[in-house]
Amino acid sequence: MTVKLSVLDQGPVTKGNRAPDALHKAVELAQLAEKLGYERIWMAEHHNTDAFASSAPEITTAYIAAKTEKIRVGTGGTMIMHYSPYKVAEVFKTLSSLAPDRIDFGIGRAPGGDQAAIYALAEGRSVPFDELYGKIDDTLKLIADEEPINPVYQNLITSPVDVPLPEAWLLGSSGQSAMQAGEMGLGYSYAQFFTGNISKEIFDMYRRSFRPSRFMKQPKVMVCYFVTVAETREEAEYQARPADLARLALQRGRIIQYLTPEEAHRVPLSEMDKMLIQENRKMNFVGSAKDVAERLVAEQETYGFDEAMICTIPHSQKERLNAYRLLAKELL
Repeated sequence: MTVKLSVLDQGPVTKGNRAPDALHKAVELAQLAEKLGYERIWMAEHHNTDAFASSAPEITTAYIAAKTEKIRVGTGGTMIMHYSPYKVAEVFKTLSSLAPDRIDFGIGRAPGGDQAAIYALAEGRSVPFDELYGKIDDTLKLIADEEPINPVYQNLITSPVDVPLPEAWLLGSSGQSAMQAGEMGLGYSYAQFFTGNISKEIFDMYRRSFRPSRFMKQPKVMVCYFVTVAETREEAEYQARPADLARLALQRGRIIQYLTPEEAHRVPLSEMDKMLIQENRKMNFVGSAKDVAERLVAEQETYGFDEAMICTIPHSQKERLNAYRLLAKELL
């Protein structure tokens, strides 16, 4: 069994741990992933929470790139609604100058935070949600040293100039952005773990609409899965309870730090909780490495994606690193 694998790191701050440690653990994870043969590692963007430390993924990307040699590094994603296309373009051109042919510009249209975070990042101004594809197009043109149609960004030098372009990917979770990703000539990164839904028709639509660009010559589809993996199915079930509780909290409008498995298993569950946990397992593949690997292979055969990006958040870094080792042994 072989599937091209990558890593999504949200910078989790599990209970009893410190946020700065989460960022250093991202470097440790990237170095292991590189050694194991993973294709890329992306840092997510989250705001207004103490459960995740990855609020500035472009900075962590630069640090990880300096601490590794060949693995691709990027953002999954840069939440474009919050930032000036001109500034984002200069950031990613700088990153590509420092780590040529290794940088990924993953573009997200979600806020990565709540209303308070959106308001603060916009400095109290309203956010034009209906103009995000225009902002993406402006950013891409500025990165490629082309003049955008938007007069705000004309007659500008986007420095540094004459640099290798990053790979550019558009993130999605419902399929609504698939056609736009194809028409813009971007890779398409689909977050299966947001809803548990996935459709071959979405990827077929993306490929039909794909137009080669300076950022991507051929269509590429990557699907991001959340998994909990251990040596045995029983151990994986034990390690999965903190993620189960975090998902329940998210569905009720709260973001919580991941508990230890011991703490999580002491939390009483209602019958409704138990039912929801079972339903949520479509968004968290739980099992032995062999179980999960077989499921990922079956998903790839069914849906025809090119690459699987893996996110896993056991409470301890030791278990997290081991999960990536186990999957690499089965699939790489």
